Amino acid sequence: MRIKKNDLVRVMTGNDRGKEGKVLKVFPEKNRIIVEKVNLIKRHTRASRDVPQGGIIEKEGPINASNVMLVCPNTGKPTRIGKDILSDGSRARVSKKSGEMLND
Repeated sequence: MRIKKNDLVRVMTGNDRGKEGKVLKVFPEKNRIIVEKVNLIKRHTRASRDVPQGGIIEKEGPINASNVMLVCPNTGKPTRIGKDILSDGSRARVSKKSGEMLND
């Protein structure tokens, strides 16, 4: 999975198509991610210590990672991600659109 936590992504398919948000959580074993303000679901919760009010709470639900693309920080457009081997032998993520390294 090439998408990581805190990446800025754009939703390419589904009901929330065109929305952008930050990745809050990644589930690589299920190939799913949770994106800020995308795929909001309503949850009926009972009052507890965490939620003293209770009631209906809106929160983000997971979406498939194949439905989003990383937004290139240089161009601001969706881009694919490539891998590049650095001189010290480590690998870095590279934007296919601009060719620039992505900050990890």
